[in-house]
Amino acid sequence: MDLVNKLVAQGQFRVLKVPLGFIKALQWFFAIFAFSTCGSYSGMFRMAVECKNRTESDLSIEVEFEYPFRLHQVYFDAPTCRGDYKERLFLVGDYSSSAEFFVTIGVFGFLYSTAALSIYVFFYEKYKENNKGPLIDLGVTAVFSFMWLVSSAAWAKGLSDVKTATDPDEVITLISACEVEGNSCREVHDPVMSGLNTSVAFGFINLILWVGNLWFVFKETGIIAPFMRAAPPQEKAAAAAPEAYEQDPYAGNQGGYQPEYSQQGYNQEAEFGQGYTQQGAPTSFSNQM
Repeated sequence: MDLVNKLVAQGQFRVLKVPLGFIKALQWFFAIFAFSTCGSYSGMFRMAVECKNRTESDLSIEVEFEYPFRLHQVYFDAPTCRGDYKERLFLVGDYSSSAEFFVTIGVFGFLYSTAALSIYVFFYEKYKENNKGPLIDLGVTAVFSFMWLVSSAAWAKGLSDVKTATDPDEVITLISACEVEGNSCREVHDPVMSGLNTSVAFGFINLILWVGNLWFVFKETGIIAPFMRAAPPQEKAAAAAPEAYEQDPYAGNQGGYQPEYSQQGYNQEAEFGQGYTQQGAPTSFSNQM
């Protein structure tokens, strides 16, 4: 008990708030609904056979079937309209393979999601150690994504066949008394398939969740990290722009560029004054006197 309390105290439950843990929790939740709605199903339908002799009729022939839908083992007794003699008839088809495959994937998906969530919460540092944990998680997630695709598609086709095989209008064609003129057969109650329809929907929801989780598990492997750390070319150009501006050769000389003009003008004035003096121009008012 102390070990459990210690693990709970040290648990990193914040991982459930990030996509990696949150989607895994959704996988755990929807996997339960997927295999439970299919594996716990049981259905029933009723038919009525009216013979010419009403005493030989049976107005409530009840047929029950359930998971794993080995319908060829499901039978019922129907009147022959020839006395009290009845014939035993079996439904058609065995759809246990697709149903059991779907339920198996759901159960294993639930178990793996439980184990993965436990590792995320209590052993997240070891999970990321040497990238072995994320790589294994990525491989298992990819396998389950493919398995959900195959099992959901197979079960969707199997469910369609189950609906056909348990349709009272189709089952009535198996009763020989219904082919005799004067006798009438009809359906009384159709089987309720809403639970099985929901199981198929949950199967494809699980497919979407597992495929979507591939990206978040892949990010944990660190394979893409070097590419994400590299700066885009635009950012590199923007970072290099200030340096290029500081190294502009014109920037350092711009401050001393104007004095060159003034110095040149001063030299020209000095030369002009010297030349004027050499030509005999009076340098002062006293010399002219």
